[in-house]
Amino acid sequence: MIRQATVLGLMLVAGLNVTPILAAKPEGDCAAKRQVIQEKIEAARQSGHSHELQGLQRALGKAEAHCDDAALRQERLADVKDARQEVEEREMDLRDAMGKGDQEKIGKRQAKLAEARAELEQAEAEARSPQ
Repeated sequence: MIRQATVLGLMLVAGLNVTPILAAKPEGDCAAKRQVIQEKIEAARQSGHSHELQGLQRALGKAEAHCDDAALRQERLADVKDARQEVEEREMDLRDAMGKGDQEKIGKRQAKLAEARAELEQAEAEARSPQ
């Protein structure tokens, strides 16, 4: 039990430093976003999804009218910050459960932490990519 808690604790500490530093600002975020929406529009046209097509066309109009590369980048960085905070909270929850020794709660907290880390990885990937 103590050995398992020690190993898990070491994994948590190591995980805090695993997240990569965000890459430099990619060029053309809004252009890439518009391109992705246009590709989705074409796919919706081909599959005959008229409601989805209308929604995508509205999204494209909004992207063309209001998308700003700097604002989009800041939004993505804010998402990364939120995801990191969520990971930290889940790590604290897991440490609390480990302190109580409740294996069922530990398992649940580990699963929630894994989910939060996956969301963080996705947010970081989106912050690095021009999509």
